[in-house]
Amino acid sequence: MTQILTKLARRGLPIALLAGLLAGGPLPALALIEYTDEQRETIVEMLEQLEERHYAKLRYDDALSSQHLDNYIDSLDSGKMFFTAADVAEFERYRTSMDNELHRGGLDSGFNIFNRFQQRLEARLSRVVEELPDTVAAMDFSVDEEYQLDTDDRPWAKDDAELDDRWRRHLKNQVLSLRLAEKPSDDIVDTLGKRYRNQLQRVKQYNNQDVFQIYANALTELYDPHTNYLSPRRSENFNINMSLSLEGIGAVLQLEDEYTKVARLVPAGPADKQGDLNPSDRIVAVAQGEDGEFQDVIGWRLDEVVELIRGPKGSTVRLQVLPAKSPNSAARKDITIVRNKVKLEEQAAQKKVLEVPNGDETIKVGVIDIPAFYIDFDAMRRGEKDYKSTTRDVRKLLDELQTEDQVDGVVIDLRNNGGGSLQEANELTGLFIEYGPTVQIRHSSRRVWRDGKRLRGPYYDGPLVVLINRLSASASEIFAGAIQDYDRGLIVGDRSFGKGTVQTLIPLTEGQLKLTESKFYRISGDSTQHRGVVPDITFPALYDHEEIGESALDHALNWDKINPVRHRRYTDIDSVLPEITRLFQQRSGSNPDFVYLEDQVALAEESRDLKSLPLNEDARRALADDQDSKALAIENKRRAARGEELLTSLDDEVDEEADSEEAPETESETEADRDDVLLTEAGNILADTLVLREQRYAVHSPGGSSDKD
Repeated sequence: MTQILTKLARRGLPIALLAGLLAGGPLPALALIEYTDEQRETIVEMLEQLEERHYAKLRYDDALSSQHLDNYIDSLDSGKMFFTAADVAEFERYRTSMDNELHRGGLDSGFNIFNRFQQRLEARLSRVVEELPDTVAAMDFSVDEEYQLDTDDRPWAKDDAELDDRWRRHLKNQVLSLRLAEKPSDDIVDTLGKRYRNQLQRVKQYNNQDVFQIYANALTELYDPHTNYLSPRRSENFNINMSLSLEGIGAVLQLEDEYTKVARLVPAGPADKQGDLNPSDRIVAVAQGEDGEFQDVIGWRLDEVVELIRGPKGSTVRLQVLPAKSPNSAARKDITIVRNKVKLEEQAAQKKVLEVPNGDETIKVGVIDIPAFYIDFDAMRRGEKDYKSTTRDVRKLLDELQTEDQVDGVVIDLRNNGGGSLQEANELTGLFIEYGPTVQIRHSSRRVWRDGKRLRGPYYDGPLVVLINRLSASASEIFAGAIQDYDRGLIVGDRSFGKGTVQTLIPLTEGQLKLTESKFYRISGDSTQHRGVVPDITFPALYDHEEIGESALDHALNWDKINPVRHRRYTDIDSVLPEITRLFQQRSGSNPDFVYLEDQVALAEESRDLKSLPLNEDARRALADDQDSKALAIENKRRAARGEELLTSLDDEVDEEADSEEAPETESETEADRDDVLLTEAGNILADTLVLREQRYAVHSPGGSSDKD
């Protein structure tokens, strides 16, 4: 049920509406919700903008009307828990008529379907809440039955009896999860009752803006996932993620099913510095202060969860999360974070030096970590000479690394860099090439323009490696793609996010339309959309590609190509890549930390393949124990290879982490540097590149040996 409610909330519908349904006792039928004349005007304006300005150039015709109907029904009842097959059959009469109706400003189809949904919702939830104590008391956890996780291919229930069984299993799974999380039996009914009451207290707030937004977004999502209708209320809250990143914990959140999920962390923000919260973690409860009571937030609206997490600088918030990497779905982790503001200087590029052994010598590798593509526009407009920007800071760090540290090569670390200023991405590329274009931008009109370094100028021409991961997005992809296209350096890491589109905000009679109007392309002609930047050498994927990235989003625009731009190639990377890859594979195959990462990825993929969960308690505990034992075996395999003491349980690892937090700061930082196996391997690859370059120079230079001699 909560999965359904949060599906609605994701489209801006306050789950808040379902209030009185859980107050106990029968309730009067909710009044039908009707649309307004302003919404009639708004839908006509929205369709005109979509058809004329969206990059995809889709016409809202019978075919798209059919998809709109399916997507709208799915947005209301994705788990197939409320509508019956008879309801859905009745909606078939709207399948190819909604396009004609909406072009005329008619909204009857969408509002009729919603009002039917609300009737089913009220009746079902009233019954669930009334019978909850008896339902839980009657549960037999010795019976062998399954709870279906993937409901996409599940047929619509033929009658109420089949829906009853789905709800029985749904509630049984929730109760079993709480039992596995060591929730006292006496508290389980109270916990579930409170959870549903908190969710459903908001039902009476439903209004025509909410219904209109769900109906409109069921259409805009078919164009692409970044095109959205924002109701007047949502328009006011449009910058809520940005506000959260600037004052709060520094995390961008999103709704997924019944959970608030961490989409990404803001570099140098409080959560990033604290270190325990990770992308794809699911927040299940929030508490205020050091000893405040946890408040269950499963099924809540996103803005309500954000409101709990936000707070004044210096105050404390505690989060209870289901870790994304945890093999046990019942395992919860408490995280304490002190709220603060993200300061621009803390997001500035930083440098350090790695020393890479190479025989009897040591190769010095400079690392420049760039958390974001930033620029202080206000200071620039005021004419300040020393305004901060990514390019200015990196230029200074490059000079220091060459003159003071005398490094042999440079690694640019763009991991977790979600982008920022396009201008800075272009100018930063100019520090590594003599001149030339860095990006092509194609408008929905199909006009293409190019940006980059227009004048010849000095640049760093030493060995270069760019390290990316799945959270490297947008401006990061433009920079990494340009470096790869110019053959200016090696790209290593995981395939990047793949967001290669540009949005614009369009005001409407009521609310706004955020519309995808342009698309980024590399100078090779390849789009960064969907596919992202593919590394020359691929590291283990720390983030699940099915959960994070453009390709994980429904209706994402496809990857494609346009004409390339003539450009210089600075090296012949293809000629040395096979040997560099061989050396990497040889080294990583015997590196216990690399093997550990690969084993973790394999275990996560195994967990993702689960299509159902046992509702037999012994079988469920056995499944959790099996996952724990596999995770323990992976950890001990690494420890054995490193000559460290083996663990008897994963709890021992938690105790070790707690002990390490009490260690001096300098020791902790040293351990963090040593454990960054991906950065260390990027340094090794740069060293390999440098050695191979010197060997080739010796072979081909005057007086050098050659294969013919």
